[in-house]
Formats: sequence, C-alpha cells, structure tokens
Amino acid sequence: MANASSAIVQKLWNYCNILRDDGLSYGDYIEQLTYLLFLKMAHERTQPPLNQSSIIPKDYEWPNLFEYEGIPLERFYRELLQSLGREPGMLGVIFRKAQNRIQDPAKLRRLITDLIDKEQWMTLDADVKGDAYEGLLEKNAEDTKSGAGQYFTPRALIRAIVDVMRPTPGRTIFDPACGTGGFLLAAHEYISRHCNLDKDEKKHLRFDALKGVEIVDNTARLCAMNLYLHGIGGDNCPVKVGDSLSGKPPDACEMVLTNPPFGKKSSVTVINEEGEKTKESLVIRRDDFWASTSNKQLNFLQHVKSLLTINGRAAIVVPDNVLFEGGAGETIRRKLLHECDVHTLLRLPTGIFYAQGVKANVLFFDRRPASETPWTKTLWIYDFRTNQHFTLKTNPLKRADLDDFVACYNAENRYDRKASERFRPFEYDELVKRDKASLDIFWLKDESLEDSANLPDPDVIALEIAEDLEAALDQFSQIAADLKT
Repeated sequence: MANASSAIVQKLWNYCNILRDDGLSYGDYIEQLTYLLFLKMAHERTQPPLNQSSIIPKDYEWPNLFEYEGIPLERFYRELLQSLGREPGMLGVIFRKAQNRIQDPAKLRRLITDLIDKEQWMTLDADVKGDAYEGLLEKNAEDTKSGAGQYFTPRALIRAIVDVMRPTPGRTIFDPACGTGGFLLAAHEYISRHCNLDKDEKKHLRFDALKGVEIVDNTARLCAMNLYLHGIGGDNCPVKVGDSLSGKPPDACEMVLTNPPFGKKSSVTVINEEGEKTKESLVIRRDDFWASTSNKQLNFLQHVKSLLTINGRAAIVVPDNVLFEGGAGETIRRKLLHECDVHTLLRLPTGIFYAQGVKANVLFFDRRPASETPWTKTLWIYDFRTNQHFTLKTNPLKRADLDDFVACYNAENRYDRKASERFRPFEYDELVKRDKASLDIFWLKDESLEDSANLPDPDVIALEIAEDLEAALDQFSQIAADLKT
C-alpha cells in the first residue's frame, strides 16, 4: 500500500480502537466512517473549484452536523441516516437501513471534527482514497469473529484471475455476488493500466462497464463506497441490493468475475404448528437452469452461465463439492461441459481465505452457441493445492505465488499451452467417463504423507486440521437439518 494510503488507514484505524472500548465492532466502525466520509465528500464537491450541486437533501448536509453537540447531535445524526436511507440511487444504497452505532455523542463529534473534517478527501488521488478504504476492509476481514472475511476474496487471487481474463474496454463486467467489490475494482484497474482509452471509453469504464449485485445490505454499502472512492459510478450506484438467484437476468454481459457465498444449502427457518423451529430447503426453479437444486453454489454456476452473452467469458470461485456432487451436480457439470468451453480449473490451497475450512477452485469457461457436439475439448487443471501451505498471518498468499499459474494459463494463446508438473490437460471423453463426471482430479503426491521431514510447521498442521473439522461439522449439521426437514 502507498505511504499516503497507509498513513490514512492507520489514522482511521487508531480511532477504531478507541470506539471498540464502547463495544463497537470493526464492521460497525467502518459503516459509520462510510456514512460520514460520503457526507464530507458530497459537501466538498459543492465547494470551489468544483461548485457542483449537492446530492444531499437540504438540512442534512455535512455543515449541519456542526450545529449540534451532545444528545441533540446523536438525535440529528439518527434522523439524517433514516432520511437519506429513503433516497434513490447511490444515497439509497449507502444509507439503506443505516443506524448510528456510536453511543457516546462526544466520540461521534470527535470523529466528525477531528478525523473526517480535517482532511480534504476530494483532493486526494482516487488511488489513495480507494487504497485506504480497501485497507480498512482488509483489516475488517482479518477479524474472523465478525464473519466479514466471507465477503472479502484475497486480493492476490483476484489480481491473478483478472490478469488471465484480461478485460477490455467497451465491455460489461458483472459480479452477481460482489461482496466489497474486489473483482470490479481489479477489472477497472487492469483496463486503466493496460489500455489506451479514448474519452468515450473512459466514460464507459467509469459509469457503465462495471455492475454488481449483493444480497447483504451492509456489504452492498461497503462495496458502493469502495467503488465511489475509486471514482467509479458517480452518483449512479453500479451495485444493486438483492438476491441474484431470484430470477433470470434482464441483460447479458461479456464477462463475469465472481466468488459466490459458500453456504452449502439454501434454506429458511420456519415455525411449525407445534411452535418448533424447522428448516425448509429452498429449491430454486428457473426455466433457464439445467437442474433444480437447493445447493447455492450449483445455482450460482448455472446463473453465471445465464448471465453471459454468446462467447462471453467467466471465472467463478467454487467449493470442491461443485466438482464432484452427484444428482443435480452431475447434470449441471455434463451440461456445462457440453454447452460451454470449460477450459481451465485452478485448484486452490487451503489457508488463503478469511473464512475457515474453505477448499475452493476457480473454474474458467466461455459460453458458446447451441451445438450438437460438446464445446469442451480439453480441460486444463492447475493443481495449486498439493504441497502448498499458506496461512493468513505467517505465510499469506501473494500475487507472485500465482505467477506460474498465470504463465501456464497463457492468456495470449490458450491453444498453445504446455503441460508441466502442476498443469495437465484432460480430454472431454475422459472427463464424462469419470464417476458422476467428476472434475475432482489430483495426480501429485502429497509429500507430507511420504516423508515426515517435509511436514509443515505444527501450527500450520493444527490450523488445517481445525479447518477440516469445522468444515466436516458444518456439513454434518446441514445433513442433520435436511433429514429433520
């Protein structure tokens, strides 16, 4: 992170530690920062030399906050949040269901006057503002107890995925589970740095190229602010709040980059006639899906395919069960291999996600027109999991760790790939003959099983065992809930 961004993050984060004494979580603090930063920047835009009209309704602008102290400030701030949450567009997304979490009015005023007001945010470069906010989001994700990490995909992985997908100007890039906006920001950065954009292309990139959907209000708020601070979207928010899986998408796009939520099943808790709580499976049925299932990841995989234009391209992070699960899973894999060119699979190591127990992969495929013959000819699998050991604190994943995968992917010409120890091709006929058309394929020997001298450090082993046990317990709990239903 640049020094300017790092300094701002540290300044903002130091104050968070003060508020934590009052019971404020990292996530709560970032939400309050988001509200106040947005108000301050909206006010700065009305001042010279910009002199723009304010998007904030009269009586709820930044200077109005300085008219109050103590309990009146707390009351006015609460009223302001509720009022702005009813506004359309960007305001509605940023302030949707907003609440004041700062119980001490004196600390709220200090946050306003000493921390936010003293900085001229609009004069800061978009990279500085954006990197500073990204730094806060990453710190929040590191707080594993809050669960915020599930909305934060490791940025090193995102950058590697975008580097091989190579988004181009004039296209629409969509993330149906956008979290805090990592994929959209990385695509924006890639196009800005690698393409010589004309005026129209710059305008399209800023206002129309990037779209996202996020089901969680608080996360959508963070995503909207993240994009806004990076100069994306303007007053028209590129992020919509809603359930991506609820219906067929109205518009197709040229590229999908996404890491959908990893919950195993979609279910709802209901109270039966005896007053007992039970869980009912939510099987999603859509006429554009190949199979009906309550497995959220399988539904997202089908949804991503439906989002793409013909010859549109996708990269989607999926858990291991998507590769081998039977029933609807087998149907969906066979259909995907037939109707799309499923060309690359990246097996990811454990220990890189903030949510524990995650065993994931990245599936790359291109949508193709209807055909009697299957479009997938060869699936290349890169095993980045076997004999790889990462942890969030002592050995976090870095972008350089994925250099070999990026080179093997050979984005310039995918038809001129070369096999290596970790990168192997598998023909279509071989794949569909496997049990349940499973794509869960390994060939490397786990060195830790062969020689105790190659074992990772004890803390790494303990963490991996804990992650496996938590994942297994979660799966058994879901099975028990389904059987009870």
